[in-house]
This record gives sequence, C-alpha cells and structure tokens, in this order.
Amino acid sequence: MNEAEWHERLGAMVRDYIRSPELERYFSIKMTKPRAAIMVTQQSLFVRHRRDCWAHVSANCPILAVKQRILEHEYEEIIRDDFSEYGHLHLIIRQGKSVGLEPEEILSAQPLPETRAVLYAWSWMTSEMSWIEALAAMTVTEWCNDDRLLGDLGGGQSTRMAKKWMEEMGFTWKQIPNMEAHSQADEKHSDMFLPFLKEFATGKKEQLAFQAAKDSLAFNAMFRKGIALAQEKLPG
Repeated sequence: MNEAEWHERLGAMVRDYIRSPELERYFSIKMTKPRAAIMVTQQSLFVRHRRDCWAHVSANCPILAVKQRILEHEYEEIIRDDFSEYGHLHLIIRQGKSVGLEPEEILSAQPLPETRAVLYAWSWMTSEMSWIEALAAMTVTEWCNDDRLLGDLGGGQSTRMAKKWMEEMGFTWKQIPNMEAHSQADEKHSDMFLPFLKEFATGKKEQLAFQAAKDSLAFNAMFRKGIALAQEKLPG
C-alpha cells in the first residue's frame, strides 16, 4: 500500500477508537482538580514509559533511517521542541501545579491497575514482537491527538480534554501546557513513520502491522477507562 492508503486505514482505526465506549466514558467525567490530578499522574507514567518503548523499537530495528527518525521523535519528547525547553515531562509537571500536585507527587506516582496492565502490554509488544509491528503500535497512538483526523469528532484527545478543563474548571491554555503541546505536536508525529510502513510493512507483514496497531489502540482505550473508573470514585 502507498502512504495514502496506510493513512486511510490507520485513520479509520483511530476514528473508531475515539468513538469507543471507553473514550466516551473518559470524556464524560465532570472534571474537578482531584479528578484531574489522577489524569496527570497516570499520564506522567504513560509518557515516561513510552521512552522505553521507543527505545525497544529502535534496538530491534536494523534500518538506520528508522533509528534516525526515532531519535528525532525522541529528542523532541525528551530534550526540547517548540513547546518546551526541557521535554514533555516538564510540561506535565507544570500542568500538575494547576491541580495542586507537587513535582515529587508526579514523579513518584503509582500506576492504577489498568495503567500497570497496559504498560506491561506495550513493553512486551515493543520488545518481543517484530520492530515493524512495534512501530505500527507506537505510531498509531500519536494519531489519537491529531485534530486534522478527528476535528469533526470534537478533536483529538488533548484538544477535547483541554476544552473540558477550560469549560469545567475555568483553566486557560497557559495552565494546561501539556495538552496545548500535544494538540499540535502530534500532528507532525502522526506523519513521521508512514514512509517506513509503506516500505517495510509489506506482504504478510502488512496485516501483522495492522493487528498490532489495533491492539495498541485497545490498550490505550483500557488505559483511559482505568482513569475514568478512578475518577468516578471521587466526588464530583
């Protein structure tokens, strides 16, 4: 398949994901600062874990061009980009201050059961499956923040959640820097690996890559559902 066909098929998966019952529940929770704090701590675990997963993909991949693209992606996530001079975890720590979290509370956060399960799943997938499957699994989660793909459905995850924080807690974009960054940065990240899927995910590998992407989105839905379940236990 060419890049346009890959984009169409993966995009359809992501659109199904954003309309799933798990995501409907995730976005239905009325936001308060204690509930928002749960989201921040679990998102910090997600963000840190992805650095390990991308490292697994790179380690298993023999193609230098793919390794270079992963390093480009990770430099923006860990070191600096247009949105932060210190990496995206710093954005989460700044956002945590808006809901009353100290940096140490974020850095020492414990995973919810659902978070622990999906982090284990992504770790296994990216270290034990083929690098092509792992690449598809990782890149498709970037698409969940792509407003170009999801604009008619209310926007990507970060944009939709940013609107909730602003409408329900009166926040400004300045108070939610992580969401502001990912409502824009992941548009670039969504496109970064399509050329490699076109080139290397061919023949039988094509369907394996699609299944890995589908499974990864299911993990992402489970992660969001776990956050919603924990938030529902707090008073609204």
